[in-house]
Amino acid sequence: MGKYFGTDGFRGEANVGLTADHAFKVGRFLGWYFCEKKRRAGSHEPARIVIGKDTRRSSYMFEYALVGGLTASGADAYLLHVTTTPSVAYITKIDDFDCGIMISASHNPYYDNGIKLINSSGEKMDEETILLVEAYIDGGVTVFGESYTELPYAKREAVGRTVDYVSGRNRYIGYLISLGIYSFRGMRVGLDCANGSSWNIAKSVFDALGAKTYLIGAEPDGLNINNGVGSTHIEQLQKLVVEKELDVGFAYDGDADRCLCVDEKGNVVTGDHILYVYSKYMAERGKLLTNTVVTTVMSNFGLYKALDEAGIGYAKTAVGDKYVYEYMQKHGCRIGGEQSGHIIFTKYASTGDGILTSLKLMEVMLAKKKKMSELCEGLTIYPQLLKNVKVKDKAAAQADPDVIAAVKRAEDALGTSGRILVRESGTEPLIRVMAEAETEELCREHVDNIVKVIIEKGHAAE
Repeated sequence: MGKYFGTDGFRGEANVGLTADHAFKVGRFLGWYFCEKKRRAGSHEPARIVIGKDTRRSSYMFEYALVGGLTASGADAYLLHVTTTPSVAYITKIDDFDCGIMISASHNPYYDNGIKLINSSGEKMDEETILLVEAYIDGGVTVFGESYTELPYAKREAVGRTVDYVSGRNRYIGYLISLGIYSFRGMRVGLDCANGSSWNIAKSVFDALGAKTYLIGAEPDGLNINNGVGSTHIEQLQKLVVEKELDVGFAYDGDADRCLCVDEKGNVVTGDHILYVYSKYMAERGKLLTNTVVTTVMSNFGLYKALDEAGIGYAKTAVGDKYVYEYMQKHGCRIGGEQSGHIIFTKYASTGDGILTSLKLMEVMLAKKKKMSELCEGLTIYPQLLKNVKVKDKAAAQADPDVIAAVKRAEDALGTSGRILVRESGTEPLIRVMAEAETEELCREHVDNIVKVIIEKGHAAE
């Protein structure tokens, strides 16, 4: 990770950690860099960069700042307007854009925002380019064998233009609809759009496939994204599914790159459940290439036990869909994801896609003619407790000998009947302390002991 960009982009409180000036500089560098790459390859065409945003009030500010920087450097900026992160990745790839930009802080509250960079293949931007962006933000960059403290501005006919590109978003919606191989007619489905990016997309897709849809979290006002709704507040969807007696419910986060599910009984279906259900479905049809599901270290013990019983192999990566995708690409795996609901289907997408995930779960239900609760049978989730500690310095907190000793004591006490995981957040100033054990009481005891040491040693921030 760089100075500004973490595992999921440049994220911070709007105009505090991430300012309009930052966005302008990101646009200035990317616009110049991709125009210069084309020029050096013998092309006089301007760079083409596509931008999407979520529903946060500050997203408009960052969009305009990025556009200002891009066009000032000679690039053409194509605007998808309010749309999902996976739609930006899809359009960047199929319409041959030089890169894509998504303005979103995902599941964070409305006052945060972020800038995610996507390469021409629809994947997260490579580290080398991100480090160049960061160097320019900090006042000086060396690239193409030359050093720059300021980049040249485009002049006269070389100044870039802005293009309304809502047609790209519509084409993405059409792509999702095309993946529905079964009619959803007769199915009653709840959708929680988190007052975010999916609010004007998810219903269109499910309605087109014939479902009767029931919506919550679909009235964004710029200040209510993820506020009591969405995949981080799934209790609202649980209530809706039970009260309306729905067949299933799906909850997305702010930029709709993750999805959690609620079965017909109101039980939460996590990313681990989704990996279990769909990998079994793939294996049964001979579609699970390499016979491997890619997980992160946060996946539950219960998932691995269930996969073992099903004869399905698995791999573990660091937390972050970036690392899951990298492993999948390197080893030819077809499904992977995170407990939080980032699920990647490499046959259909280059990033986690919440709406796509919900469509694939609908496919399993309809193909096997089973309820979601029935599909999840065979997977027993171990009690798990995660506590986040806001700290002054993530690295210092983790390297503290007393913290390390506290973790070792917990690991020794649990043995093979559970586990402890202490890690840094890739997007926030947090240390995440997680325990899995046979009972909730044991989880709480071990997590609380470690958190107590972190606080007592003075690492906690106010």
